[in-house]
Amino acid sequence: MTWTAQPGRIGGTVSIPASKSHTIRALLIAALADGHSVVDEPLDSGDARSCIAACRLLGAELAEHRDEGGRLHKVDVVGLGGVPQSPENVIDVGNSGTTLYLALGLAALGEGITVFTGDEQIRRRSADRLLVALNDLGATAYSTRPGGCAPIIVQGPLRGGHTTIECPTSQYLSSLLLACSLAPEPTEITVPLLYERPYVEMTIAWLNSQGVEVDRDGYERFAVTGGARFQARSRRVPGDFSSATFPACAAALSGARLELVGLDMSDSQGDKQVFEILREMGCTVEVNAAAETVTIEGPPRGELRGGEFDLNAIPDALPALSVTACYASEPVTLGNVPQARLKETDRIAVMCSELQKQGAKVEELPEGMRVSPSRLQGGPAESHGDHRVAMAMAIGALGAESPIVIHNAGVAEITYPGFFEMLESLRL
Repeated sequence: MTWTAQPGRIGGTVSIPASKSHTIRALLIAALADGHSVVDEPLDSGDARSCIAACRLLGAELAEHRDEGGRLHKVDVVGLGGVPQSPENVIDVGNSGTTLYLALGLAALGEGITVFTGDEQIRRRSADRLLVALNDLGATAYSTRPGGCAPIIVQGPLRGGHTTIECPTSQYLSSLLLACSLAPEPTEITVPLLYERPYVEMTIAWLNSQGVEVDRDGYERFAVTGGARFQARSRRVPGDFSSATFPACAAALSGARLELVGLDMSDSQGDKQVFEILREMGCTVEVNAAAETVTIEGPPRGELRGGEFDLNAIPDALPALSVTACYASEPVTLGNVPQARLKETDRIAVMCSELQKQGAKVEELPEGMRVSPSRLQGGPAESHGDHRVAMAMAIGALGAESPIVIHNAGVAEITYPGFFEMLESLRL
């Protein structure tokens, strides 16, 4: 799919889709729980569908309920009581790294063999540190390719014990915490390096809701007693702050006023930090907690302020913020985010390249980028198969001199179904 993103003005109201991170955790916990759980208002996207397929192959029963318009509004899940089955087929997670990493640990609870693979991007993303940790804790886990990349084979049973793991992605630690809660023996995890800390807080909040306590010393040591049983629950999935980043940044760079519906600022999602960054850059941000709305208004074009921002906790925000930075009146540094190079693409290199093609003044840094004021010119752009790159270039076109033609734009459906139609609906 090729999408031509036009310059122009926007305004109005946006309903934010459900959180991908919460949806996948909700589905996996329900799949391993005792009894019948309900996941209300989940994200209906490529990544969520990959997780649903993975849960089914692990033996859980999932029934999807859609409204008359075809929108997924509920998933009924009959869980496995903590013991996954050996799948009858390879689990293909598509483009979903969250599903791969989190399900790897849970699959290790069963005695059978599970094989995971994914698309071309997933097969370039290493799980080596997680595989070592799973082996430390009693499972057998290995890759069929160099570097710990999929296809990956895992066999349990995971027992528990002690492991030390560096986590350039928080998903390694989340995977271990979820799985080790159900393992028969206590587990202690030493973590000398941890990026994306808010996502670990999200996982711990989910475990706490299941009555599982996590003993910890800051972010350096985590321990669970093991032997837990996940209980059936009915949970509504909150809105996704990672997705909300794109319309919020669109408002910021174009001087628009947008109301974003479905955001709970008390939620554990780290990407809500984006609103504070945009406020520091000169945007007005109004929160209505009771209505779960956030209204953001960008300053007049050309009046966004610059600054230096630490994105270690929110690497997914880099593409949208880098585009927004082009329209600031002062330089913007987006730093301390080396793990952005390990996502669907090397997002630091890709965004620098794509913005430079648009005439932007961008300096690539080892752990981030520095953007100087420079209106985008328009012309061809490539998503590189990365949904966040595609969406970032689309919002950047709002202030560009001419349209931006985005190739392979359809990958936005991986996390934000209907993104381009949403953006078009806001045009004034």
